[in-house]
Amino acid sequence: MITAPGFPEAQVRARARLGTSAVFPPVEGYGQSLFGAAAAALADDLDEARVVPPVFVPQRLEKMFDLGREPVYSDVVLSGDVGGFSSRLPLFVCAFGSTQIADGLGVALSSQAGQLGIPMVIGENVVPMHGYGRLEPSGGLIDRIKAYASSVPDGFGGVVVQQSTEDADAEVWNLVYSDPYATRLLESGRLAFELKVGQGAKPGLGGMTVLSQEAASAVADQYAIDAAFGGSMVLRSSSPGTFTEEILRQQVHLMRNNYPRARVWVKLHPGRDVRHAAEVAWSAGADAVTVDGAEGGTGWAPSVFLDNVGLPLAECLRRIGKHDAGLLVSGRMWEGSRALKCLALGASAVGLGRAALLAVSEDPTAGLVRLAQCMELELQLLLSALGKYDLASLSPDDLWFPNSPEREDDQL
Repeated sequence: MITAPGFPEAQVRARARLGTSAVFPPVEGYGQSLFGAAAAALADDLDEARVVPPVFVPQRLEKMFDLGREPVYSDVVLSGDVGGFSSRLPLFVCAFGSTQIADGLGVALSSQAGQLGIPMVIGENVVPMHGYGRLEPSGGLIDRIKAYASSVPDGFGGVVVQQSTEDADAEVWNLVYSDPYATRLLESGRLAFELKVGQGAKPGLGGMTVLSQEAASAVADQYAIDAAFGGSMVLRSSSPGTFTEEILRQQVHLMRNNYPRARVWVKLHPGRDVRHAAEVAWSAGADAVTVDGAEGGTGWAPSVFLDNVGLPLAECLRRIGKHDAGLLVSGRMWEGSRALKCLALGASAVGLGRAALLAVSEDPTAGLVRLAQCMELELQLLLSALGKYDLASLSPDDLWFPNSPEREDDQL
């Protein structure tokens, strides 16, 4: 049979041959691979934008007067507030949960994030899947906290713990809040809990995992079970949760009341009403809102979601626009220019997701540290080229977007 040029014949044949398993990435990679959208689906305005240094640099002149010499790139200051924490860099480590790859690298990643003095998020379902780890080392949640706390310098960084429905049943936040190993972080204001409203990889969907039929039968009364893959493996799906303005507001209030010494983060997926949702969270008292662009997320999801659902990160930043609160973003962060573009458009910091896992898998002792050092150097060079020496000086004027109409300041 001859099909039209460009028609996805291979994909159609795979669906006809494999059935619903073809809706997902290859099941044998679950828990061991980092999934994401195809390259063609990922291009966004951040990739096309260019950083545009000005000819006249009055802030450099001011810096020269302050220093008594010509400033250089190493005079750029990158430390600042990230979600209510003091951070050495405008970076944080994104949430990694219970998948095999995250569990295997979790402790090494935690140690390196601590060395860097940047915040780290521990994702959902670690306790239900791997235990808390209080009695013996297991790679569980407390092992990640201990590795981070033992390496982080005083006054910097912080640990953020997500909680899913399963985590709530296991009372994860209560366990962490009262745990002696978390005391140093809690007493120094470096512990936060994150309410997960959505995820960039699969906006509008709940958690999805692949289980054996035997394991699935034990939780069939709690989750939706689907024999999507045939054979011995099945799909386990949880509810995405139901949020309205009032529900989100009340959830933040409950977190504030129940855990008064912990910071509050709220994670949003790249929905069309992302600005309004962020404003609701901030007005309720959230210290930070994290937005996963459609490029973000390493979780298991149908390919149609990875390739077609959710706003690109650049559009999320445009829709949120000007604000005075903590905005954290993630989505294909691995080098300085994409990070700087997000910072210029209003983000306080950017999250390292796949890049962090790849770096730690390359070198479990220093891979993430070296990756962050590369980004630090690039950011210092870029800000210096702009004639600016701190992150607060960045603005949308530092960027040029080709093939886009000029936007007024209040639209950026």
